Amino acid sequence: MPQLMLQGFPDGAIQIGPVVSVLSKDERVTYFVGSDNYLSHAVGDAAGQRMAIATLIANRHVRVCEVETSPLGIARRNLMRWTRQLAEKGSGSFFTPRPVRGGAVMTPEKASECGRLLGEGKSIPSVALLTGVNESTLRKALGSGRVVRTGSPGVVVPQGFVAQGTTKSERSREDALAAEGMGTACTRADERMAAAVGLMKSAVTRFEPCRDVNMGGLLAGLPALCGNGLLSGLDRHLSLPKGFYGAMHVLTILGFMALARIRRPEGLRHVPPGELGKVVGLDRVPEVRTLREKIALMADNGTPQEWMRELSRTWMEADPQEAGYLYVDGHVRVYHGTGTLLPRRYVSRERLCLRGTTDYWINDALGRPFFVVSKAVTDGLASTLLEEIVPELLANVPSQPTQAQLDADPLLPRFVIVFDREGSTHSLLSKLWEQRIGAITYRKAVNDEWPESEFAETEVPVPGGGVTRQQLASRQTMLSTLSAAIPVLEIRCLTQTGHQTAIITTARGLQNPVVAGRMFSRWCQENFFKYMMQHYDIDGLVQYGDEEIPGTVEVVNPAWRAFDKAVTDKRRSIRKLHAKLGAATLHHGGGDIQLQAETLQDIQRLEADTADLRIKRRATPRKVPIASLPQDQRPRQLAPLGKMLTDTVKMIAYRAETALVGLLRPHLAKEDEARALIRELFVSAADIEPDERENTLTIRIHRMACPAHDKAIGTLLAELTQLNFLHPETHARLIYQLA
Repeated sequence: MPQLMLQGFPDGAIQIGPVVSVLSKDERVTYFVGSDNYLSHAVGDAAGQRMAIATLIANRHVRVCEVETSPLGIARRNLMRWTRQLAEKGSGSFFTPRPVRGGAVMTPEKASECGRLLGEGKSIPSVALLTGVNESTLRKALGSGRVVRTGSPGVVVPQGFVAQGTTKSERSREDALAAEGMGTACTRADERMAAAVGLMKSAVTRFEPCRDVNMGGLLAGLPALCGNGLLSGLDRHLSLPKGFYGAMHVLTILGFMALARIRRPEGLRHVPPGELGKVVGLDRVPEVRTLREKIALMADNGTPQEWMRELSRTWMEADPQEAGYLYVDGHVRVYHGTGTLLPRRYVSRERLCLRGTTDYWINDALGRPFFVVSKAVTDGLASTLLEEIVPELLANVPSQPTQAQLDADPLLPRFVIVFDREGSTHSLLSKLWEQRIGAITYRKAVNDEWPESEFAETEVPVPGGGVTRQQLASRQTMLSTLSAAIPVLEIRCLTQTGHQTAIITTARGLQNPVVAGRMFSRWCQENFFKYMMQHYDIDGLVQYGDEEIPGTVEVVNPAWRAFDKAVTDKRRSIRKLHAKLGAATLHHGGGDIQLQAETLQDIQRLEADTADLRIKRRATPRKVPIASLPQDQRPRQLAPLGKMLTDTVKMIAYRAETALVGLLRPHLAKEDEARALIRELFVSAADIEPDERENTLTIRIHRMACPAHDKAIGTLLAELTQLNFLHPETHARLIYQLA
């Protein structure tokens, strides 16, 4: 059956949005609104195309997002610029010829004089001042090779000469001299002045020829960062007001900081700002205070939570098979400061009850994160899972079965959630299965043992590839409570020591090896927490300040907590007295009657006090609304948006690192070795060579520690070059090589 055309659209036209189509025919490009001929221009007429599309957008026939995602493939930034040009200057501005430039500022004589002064060791700002040339003009001439540092006057610059790039010592001296003016490494003084008075939106990313740039290897991580969505939220979820540093610069700097293990903004104080600035394409990176202010502005004026959700949806759709098995676990971010009164919670890794915030992370079986939910006040995993995580997953997990498929197969789940023993309760599992969400967890309080004859050696698939062999047995059983029960599949794994590990799942249609493999892969999340704490500082405080918690939220009553602590202290004292009484009886043969009598009296007195305290504790409500507490006892929460923004960047950085490890893994024996080598790559020095004529940016990474690592990194760089990745702002093609 032939495909029917949409009514009103001409045959052969490209549809853009619900009413607009574009037809290229007979050397003319025609734009239709419905069936009406709206505008047309000659094929290849760029000005006509800009005017036509801007007019369609301005008259609301089509939206920017529809043009951006159409086969035309025009970047959103260009569409917004054309629309703004139409509104401010009119349609004729698209056809106005550009003004012809007069005589060149950088004449051969001027270039020779600048080269001589630079060769004498003078800084670029001072040479620009002495020769009357704009500093940015001089820098462009240096980058293109029209000016060469030399000690001999009158040197003629050869045609086609490419500058070799500044050395590290030259840049260090130049950055130090700039401190006498606007600040260390502030060599783009004209752009900074223009940004300060509001004449430019942000600085232009411009790479300069440089040799031996510290951490130049970070540019090898730029394709992976962008591929995982680092810049996907620009102008929609994240933006900044006019200033020297734009939102793209700040996000790039945060991504590079994560890859380079610069744990917090304060870590930039120990990095030469000019060197890291050359990697970003600026004169220097911002100071600590400036960076913190930019993060706060982006978080407060944007929607980082929506950005995280959008990225989560994209990552799940990119790997729907792994998105069908989701790992959920809580991580307590301990707060050691005194400026905010945070609620207390138990920290298992320190075995203490400390103030902090609980972050619930959702990962896949390979440890890659999807999103995180932070809770200043929480009733535990079950409450957060049902109230906040499950609705998000129901909306975002791809390839869920239809209602007809669920009705046809009563054992089929929408997807499966894996968590620890904390969620192994009838209440949680039954509420999840009511929404046809499967769960896999360990069983609590296992007292019986199955006969070893039931166990059989089975191949268990490992997520990510490979298999292992385990002794498995299974039974259909029930998970009961006082008044209800839910059927579960119980699988046990017999270890070499004879211990039986019990796993239960409500997704009873899954095979035993799949359930065991998915459950035992839960350790990937524990390893993820450990790695992120050590390398990405997920517990770090990024933004100062706190916020109120809604007054209707219930927290543990301080009065109840005081009674509970008093009961615990009394019981501890009673146990010590019982031990003292037993020791006296054992050592003295029951002879010291006086000591025993005094000890018994103390025990009786403490037991009476304990009974009174228990009565008072029972009469005191365990939880109360925050609004009912005195002002000085009301808990608060840390400012959440800045942490959410940086957590998202760190998730992107971890995924980018994992992607590069996946490319490097076939060339190395162990994954840990591959991760260590990737970390070494990021902090390696590199030569940066831009070529404006070829529109390329070559990054030559310095050699690694041994030939085997050189070979592996060389293969990785060749694969990155084959991607033909274009820098997001300069659109230069990145070429990676070993020096």
